[in-house]
Amino acid sequence: MNFNQTDDRRMISDSLRRYLADQYPVEHRIKIAYDAPFHDAKKWGELAELGILGALVSEDQGGFGGEGFDIAIVFEEFGRTLCPEPMLGNLMGLRLYAAFGQSDKVDAIIAGTARTALAVFEAEAFTDTSEIATSATQSGENWTLSGRKSLVYGGHAADTLLVAARTPAGKIGLFEIEAKAADIHSYAMIDGGGAAEVGLDNVSAKCLSGDAGETIEAALDAGRLALCAEAVGAMDVLKEMTKDYLMQRQQFGRPIATFQALQHRLVDLSIEIEQARSITIHAAGAVDTPGRALAVAKAKNLIGRAGKLVAEEAVQMHGGIGMTWEYAGSHYAKRLTMIDAQLGDKEDQLRRVMELMSA
Repeated sequence: MNFNQTDDRRMISDSLRRYLADQYPVEHRIKIAYDAPFHDAKKWGELAELGILGALVSEDQGGFGGEGFDIAIVFEEFGRTLCPEPMLGNLMGLRLYAAFGQSDKVDAIIAGTARTALAVFEAEAFTDTSEIATSATQSGENWTLSGRKSLVYGGHAADTLLVAARTPAGKIGLFEIEAKAADIHSYAMIDGGGAAEVGLDNVSAKCLSGDAGETIEAALDAGRLALCAEAVGAMDVLKEMTKDYLMQRQQFGRPIATFQALQHRLVDLSIEIEQARSITIHAAGAVDTPGRALAVAKAKNLIGRAGKLVAEEAVQMHGGIGMTWEYAGSHYAKRLTMIDAQLGDKEDQLRRVMELMSA
């Protein structure tokens, strides 16, 4: 595996880091992430102008990247600034539109003129797509959907929704609907950014595939890889914030960073972050291979455990200030905790690892 970035990826990483540092300081992020529409529509357009969305799909599908490392580079930079733009939902939607040859939709999303989100999860079937109860009914050439979808990331800002539903043949199909045709209840997540609950009552839909189960799983794994990379970026920043605080805080006439016990704890965090980075690189390299599911499940499990440890240790070493709203570190800690819960937490991913290895 080649660990060196290509020139194109280095350029994307550098330009995105500069843009987010300038346009998305943490004060701006905190200001917009918790109130509707839970992101900055103007900044979304600027990200599209930078070509960031094009990095998420391959050249033959209308983009210029699309590999696991392209996804990881973009989302690591998002993690460094806690950017709340609805990139996760659009990543998964883009991958599905591209997989089913919807080039017009891919072009519109890359250009920033359209937004989408993937509606898979349900209250009774969180990460197990085999338990999906939302039904798709066909009448001639027309399809309608009925059911309810939960935790639709990016659903609060989407123009179209890609919905996983059970067909009369018992398969998991993929359907496109206009977001305005559904009953959408948007809300802010506890760490900022938005999601939605989606009610479907005989909503007209376009069938993209009557048997899309494996393709949907591949899109979800791309999303899990993105979350892993985002966590690595967030952990890096939080570790540096903690180190700077320990250097500044004085006790007994010297910086508390000179205390050996705190030095050991900071080193432990560094080791955890490097392990998280390594397994994310492994997953990025495997995302387009037959070993994708196992590699991504292992990465998401480890990231969940490492993110929780980094968040807890950082808050403890900061003391009381680490829990305050005004201090950026508390928002990084919350985001790392939420990343574990998204698209299947560490326990769910451990179950996947066991199932895949036994198979």
